[in-house]
Amino acid sequence: MKSIVCVKRVPDTEARLRIAGDGSSVDPSGMKFVLNPYDEFAVEAALKHKEGAGSGEVTVVTVGGAESAETLRTALAMGADNAVLLKSAGPLEGLAVARALADEVKGREYDLLLFGLRAVDDDLQAVGPMTAELLGIPVTSAVTQFAVEDGKVVAQREIEGGTEVVELRMPCALTLTKGAYEPRYASLKGIMAAKKKPLEEKPAAAGDSAAPATTLSYPPERKAGRIVGQGVDAVPELMRLLREEAKVL
Repeated sequence: MKSIVCVKRVPDTEARLRIAGDGSSVDPSGMKFVLNPYDEFAVEAALKHKEGAGSGEVTVVTVGGAESAETLRTALAMGADNAVLLKSAGPLEGLAVARALADEVKGREYDLLLFGLRAVDDDLQAVGPMTAELLGIPVTSAVTQFAVEDGKVVAQREIEGGTEVVELRMPCALTLTKGAYEPRYASLKGIMAAKKKPLEEKPAAAGDSAAPATTLSYPPERKAGRIVGQGVDAVPELMRLLREEAKVL
């Protein structure tokens, strides 16, 4: 079983974001960056299926600057076998990232191509499906767990009010969400071993970004609340405000 896991370096979800002076990017100074939490589910899934099969290989790939090597080392410390950094001069939008990933993956032998459901920085859920489309392989998203049976993947995915079971031929792509794959912590042994594992760096064949970010802005400040009264005596005034001012009734 050979798995390729595509990951991304993102700001820590607890970090306070600041807009840089150019008005179109995030100021990275003093900010902690981590392996995208949804990508951790994908790494864990690849490792578990390798362990279950008793053999195989897990390769992690990312598109980004030199600093993204740290993110790859995190995945290597979890247990991945090798890593590839596709270096880009600056941030890329989703389709450009998908093109770079597809160009790298098409020259490799693999059974599973795994992604996190979404990136927590831009909330984009399209890179996995776009990469699969460029490669011409089947894909399904929002997978909570899957099994490999007779050369096929049987995946369970979340839908509103239930679970959908999807069968895909291999090679195929899956995007993972929270479910059966709780990410493991990297052990001290794993962290030390990660320093010696192969990490290849090469230029990203991404082309031009078709939709670069032009401006970023902070959300408007929330207006202060209004107290219209207390108890049942406040209901008539509240109903009037909802009807005449908020116009939601």
